[in-house]
Amino acid sequence: MERFKSMIRGDKTIWFFVILLAGVGIVEVYSCTSMIAYKFQDGDTFHYPLRHIAYIIMGFIMMCLFSWIPYKRYAKIADGFLWLCVGLLVLTLITGTATNDAKRWFTIPLIGLSFQTSDFAKLALVIYLSKMLALAQVEPENRKICFGKSLVAIILVCGFVFPANFSTALLIGVSSLGMLVLGNFPRKWIWALVGLSILLVIMFVLVVKGFGLSSRFDTWISRIETFFSGGGFNRDFQSEQSLVAIGLGGINGAGIGSGIQNNSLPHPYSDFIFATIAHEIGVWGVLGVIICYMVIFYKCVQIVKNVPTLFPALLVMGFLMNIMLQTLVNMLVATGLMPVTGQPLPFVSMGGSSIVSTGIALGIILNISRYADQQETVSEIEQDDNEMEEIVDYPFMAG
Repeated sequence: MERFKSMIRGDKTIWFFVILLAGVGIVEVYSCTSMIAYKFQDGDTFHYPLRHIAYIIMGFIMMCLFSWIPYKRYAKIADGFLWLCVGLLVLTLITGTATNDAKRWFTIPLIGLSFQTSDFAKLALVIYLSKMLALAQVEPENRKICFGKSLVAIILVCGFVFPANFSTALLIGVSSLGMLVLGNFPRKWIWALVGLSILLVIMFVLVVKGFGLSSRFDTWISRIETFFSGGGFNRDFQSEQSLVAIGLGGINGAGIGSGIQNNSLPHPYSDFIFATIAHEIGVWGVLGVIICYMVIFYKCVQIVKNVPTLFPALLVMGFLMNIMLQTLVNMLVATGLMPVTGQPLPFVSMGGSSIVSTGIALGIILNISRYADQQETVSEIEQDDNEMEEIVDYPFMAG
């Protein structure tokens, strides 16, 4: 037991609440998939929950592993990691596995392992932007160059994610924009980026409509029109079933395994798992999940306030914005407060790529917390390394 505890590094509160969320996810995934598995997996009701547990274990392994890797090393690999992910995004668009007419999954040859490349592109972009924003402060004379490189990186990642996954591209763009604001670039540069992004989206729409290249565009427009046509109350089937599930849950919920609405709710184990929680555990379950995310958010903000240098502060803020925006979108979609789109609830929804990539992000945050909370001195965590010292050691002035 002591050996196990020694492996768990970083903020223990974050560990506790992530484990709590994972536990809720495991229970709800089993509840939602037992009937499906019984029908399609020869009566093996544990087929999907066991696979989900395997992903959760992988996510925790990533958290543990990356909590041990000194954050300074990411400044060195930022460029290579970004270009690797951009290349994978391009390959995914060309040769990826299609789901609902959208190529989001890349399958590794020979071993047959598939993963969603956008999940890892988000990590690469946060690391790269953190490096560029810190470098812009270290070398003020090169601010325009750093901003230009940041702009290219954002456009490439969002541009290659956009054709297959509009909502993910939008979330990446919003979180990246937030990082640029935190990087203290001139507001006119940031507004120019916003204008350029809107122009590129309009051009993409015109090309798609003009040449009839993608049916996904019609799906996006249909969902947006359905949401706004009745002031948000004229909902499509998915949103309607989600609201029914939430309404039937009431205060105390229908009980674990007793949620009959799960049989009608599309994707109750992933995109609409928040509605499933409300249906089976009720308001108390919903409040519990929200509190878990709020505590994680609060602890990450405390890490940012306590960390002495800019690069790790930007890493934490970038990863935190990605996780919390994804959480917020999942909850808003489930409650009918925004158009339907597929975003998993971090560490709760079933899905391997999302869990593993979130585990990596949280692991990096946990490593940074070891410095911020002064649990250990720098010399205890890493060996001396003079490369990139200016970038990663530039002071961060919170507030």
